[in-house]
Amino acid sequence: MKLLFALLLSCASVAASAQDLKIGYVNSERVLREAEPAKRAQQKLEAEFGKREKDLNDQNTALRAQAEKLDKDSPTLSEAEKTRRQRELVELDRDLQRKHREFQEDLTQRKNEELSSVAERANRAIKQIGDTEHYDIILQDQLVIYFSNRVDLTKKVIDALNAGK
Repeated sequence: MKLLFALLLSCASVAASAQDLKIGYVNSERVLREAEPAKRAQQKLEAEFGKREKDLNDQNTALRAQAEKLDKDSPTLSEAEKTRRQRELVELDRDLQRKHREFQEDLTQRKNEELSSVAERANRAIKQIGDTEHYDIILQDQLVIYFSNRVDLTKKVIDALNAGK
Protein backbone atom coordinates (compact mmCIF):
# COMPACT_ATOMS: atom_id res chain seq x y z
CA MET A 1 0.00 0.00 0.00
CA LYS A 2 2.89 2.35 0.79
CA LEU A 3 4.39 1.59 -2.61
CA LEU A 4 1.10 2.43 -4.29
CA PHE A 5 0.84 5.71 -2.40
CA ALA A 6 4.42 6.62 -3.34
CA LEU A 7 3.71 5.76 -6.97
CA LEU A 8 0.58 7.90 -7.02
CA LEU A 9 2.39 10.83 -5.38
CA SER A 10 5.16 10.46 -7.92
CA CYS A 11 2.62 10.44 -10.77
CA ALA A 12 0.88 13.50 -9.35
CA SER A 13 4.14 15.44 -9.12
CA VAL A 14 5.12 14.43 -12.66
CA ALA A 15 1.64 15.40 -13.87
CA ALA A 16 2.00 18.79 -12.29
CA SER A 17 5.24 19.36 -14.17
CA ALA A 18 4.25 17.73 -17.45
CA GLN A 19 0.86 18.51 -18.96
CA ASP A 20 0.96 15.62 -21.45
CA LEU A 21 1.61 12.69 -19.11
CA LYS A 22 -0.01 9.63 -20.65
CA ILE A 23 -1.09 6.85 -18.28
CA GLY A 24 -2.79 3.57 -19.17
CA TYR A 25 -4.26 0.65 -17.27
CA VAL A 26 -4.57 -3.06 -18.15
CA ASN A 27 -6.81 -5.58 -16.41
CA SER A 28 -4.78 -8.78 -16.78
CA GLU A 29 -7.56 -10.96 -15.34
CA ARG A 30 -9.82 -9.82 -18.17
CA VAL A 31 -7.03 -10.40 -20.70
CA LEU A 32 -6.59 -13.97 -19.43
CA ARG A 33 -10.35 -14.49 -19.63
CA GLU A 34 -11.12 -12.91 -23.04
CA ALA A 35 -8.05 -13.12 -25.28
CA GLU A 36 -8.07 -15.88 -27.90
CA PRO A 37 -4.66 -17.33 -26.84
CA ALA A 38 -6.00 -17.64 -23.27
CA LYS A 39 -9.20 -19.29 -24.53
CA ARG A 40 -7.14 -21.72 -26.61
CA ALA A 41 -4.98 -22.52 -23.57
CA GLN A 42 -8.13 -23.23 -21.55
CA GLN A 43 -9.51 -25.49 -24.30
CA LYS A 44 -6.16 -27.30 -24.46
CA LEU A 45 -6.27 -27.90 -20.71
CA GLU A 46 -9.86 -29.14 -20.90
CA ALA A 47 -8.92 -31.56 -23.67
CA GLU A 48 -5.85 -32.72 -21.77
CA PHE A 49 -7.55 -33.17 -18.39
CA GLY A 50 -11.21 -33.73 -19.28
CA LYS A 51 -11.06 -37.53 -19.51
CA ARG A 52 -9.11 -37.81 -16.28
CA GLU A 53 -11.61 -35.56 -14.47
CA LYS A 54 -14.52 -37.61 -15.83
CA ASP A 55 -12.84 -40.83 -14.65
CA LEU A 56 -12.42 -39.37 -11.16
CA ASN A 57 -16.06 -38.29 -11.09
CA ASP A 58 -17.15 -41.76 -12.23
CA GLN A 59 -15.03 -43.40 -9.52
CA ASN A 60 -16.53 -41.04 -6.94
CA THR A 61 -20.05 -41.96 -8.08
CA ALA A 62 -19.21 -45.67 -7.91
CA LEU A 63 -17.78 -45.26 -4.41
CA ARG A 64 -20.94 -43.49 -3.22
CA ALA A 65 -23.06 -46.23 -4.78
CA GLN A 66 -21.03 -48.88 -2.92
CA ALA A 67 -21.42 -46.95 0.35
CA GLU A 68 -25.19 -46.71 -0.17
CA LYS A 69 -25.36 -50.43 -0.99
CA LEU A 70 -23.43 -51.23 2.18
CA ASP A 71 -25.85 -49.12 4.22
CA LYS A 72 -28.81 -50.87 2.61
CA ASP A 73 -27.33 -54.38 2.99
CA SER A 74 -25.86 -53.75 6.43
CA PRO A 75 -28.69 -55.32 8.47
CA THR A 76 -28.36 -58.65 6.64
CA LEU A 77 -24.54 -58.86 6.62
CA SER A 78 -22.38 -60.64 9.14
CA GLU A 79 -20.06 -58.46 11.23
CA ALA A 80 -17.02 -59.86 9.42
CA GLU A 81 -18.49 -59.09 5.98
CA LYS A 82 -19.62 -55.62 7.11
CA THR A 83 -16.13 -54.85 8.47
CA ARG A 84 -14.47 -56.15 5.27
CA ARG A 85 -16.66 -53.96 3.06
CA GLN A 86 -16.13 -50.91 5.28
CA ARG A 87 -12.36 -51.40 5.10
CA GLU A 88 -12.61 -51.79 1.35
CA LEU A 89 -14.60 -48.53 1.09
CA VAL A 90 -12.06 -46.70 3.26
CA GLU A 91 -9.21 -47.91 1.02
CA LEU A 92 -11.09 -46.93 -2.13
CA ASP A 93 -11.87 -43.51 -0.66
CA ARG A 94 -8.24 -42.96 0.34
CA ASP A 95 -7.08 -43.97 -3.15
CA LEU A 96 -9.64 -41.68 -4.78
CA GLN A 97 -8.58 -38.74 -2.60
CA ARG A 98 -4.93 -39.34 -3.54
CA LYS A 99 -5.83 -39.43 -7.24
CA HIS A 100 -7.86 -36.26 -6.84
CA ARG A 101 -4.92 -34.45 -5.16
CA GLU A 102 -2.57 -35.60 -7.92
CA PHE A 103 -5.06 -34.44 -10.54
CA GLN A 104 -5.34 -30.99 -8.93
CA GLU A 105 -1.55 -30.66 -8.67
CA ASP A 106 -1.06 -31.67 -12.31
CA LEU A 107 -3.84 -29.38 -13.49
CA THR A 108 -2.50 -26.43 -11.51
CA GLN A 109 1.01 -26.97 -12.85
CA ARG A 110 -0.15 -27.17 -16.47
CA LYS A 111 -2.49 -24.20 -16.03
CA ASN A 112 0.40 -22.13 -14.69
CA GLU A 113 2.55 -23.17 -17.65
CA GLU A 114 -0.11 -22.30 -20.20
CA LEU A 115 -1.15 -19.01 -18.60
CA SER A 116 2.42 -17.85 -18.04
CA SER A 117 2.96 -18.15 -21.78
CA VAL A 118 -0.15 -16.02 -22.43
CA ALA A 119 0.95 -13.52 -19.76
CA GLU A 120 4.37 -13.18 -21.39
CA ARG A 121 2.74 -12.47 -24.74
CA ALA A 122 0.38 -9.98 -23.08
CA ASN A 123 3.32 -8.19 -21.46
CA ARG A 124 5.03 -7.92 -24.84
CA ALA A 125 1.80 -6.50 -26.31
CA ILE A 126 1.55 -4.01 -23.44
CA LYS A 127 5.13 -2.87 -24.00
CA GLN A 128 4.52 -2.55 -27.73
CA ILE A 129 1.36 -0.48 -27.16
CA GLY A 130 3.26 1.64 -24.64
CA ASP A 131 6.06 2.29 -27.12
CA THR A 132 3.93 2.91 -30.20
CA GLU A 133 1.33 5.07 -28.45
CA HIS A 134 3.87 6.88 -26.25
CA TYR A 135 2.53 5.98 -22.81
CA ASP A 136 4.56 7.21 -19.86
CA ILE A 137 3.10 4.71 -17.39
CA ILE A 138 0.98 1.60 -17.79
CA LEU A 139 -0.44 0.15 -14.58
CA GLN A 140 -1.67 -3.39 -14.18
CA ASP A 141 -4.19 -4.82 -11.67
CA GLN A 142 -3.25 -4.83 -7.99
CA LEU A 143 -1.53 -1.47 -8.01
CA VAL A 144 -4.60 0.47 -9.10
CA ILE A 145 -7.19 2.03 -6.79
CA TYR A 146 -9.11 3.87 -9.49
CA PHE A 147 -8.90 4.18 -13.24
CA SER A 148 -10.98 5.86 -15.88
CA ASN A 149 -12.15 3.93 -18.92
CA ARG A 150 -10.24 6.53 -20.92
CA VAL A 151 -6.93 5.00 -19.75
CA ASP A 152 -8.03 1.33 -19.90
CA LEU A 153 -5.85 -0.41 -22.50
CA THR A 154 -7.18 -3.90 -21.78
CA LYS A 155 -9.21 -4.09 -25.02
CA LYS A 156 -6.16 -3.06 -27.07
CA VAL A 157 -4.06 -5.77 -25.40
CA ILE A 158 -6.76 -8.39 -26.06
CA ASP A 159 -7.02 -7.23 -29.68
CA ALA A 160 -3.23 -7.40 -30.08
CA LEU A 161 -3.16 -10.95 -28.66
CA ASN A 162 -6.07 -11.99 -30.86
CA ALA A 163 -4.25 -10.56 -33.90
CA GLY A 164 -1.25 -12.71 -33.00
CA LYS A 165 1.11 -9.84 -32.19
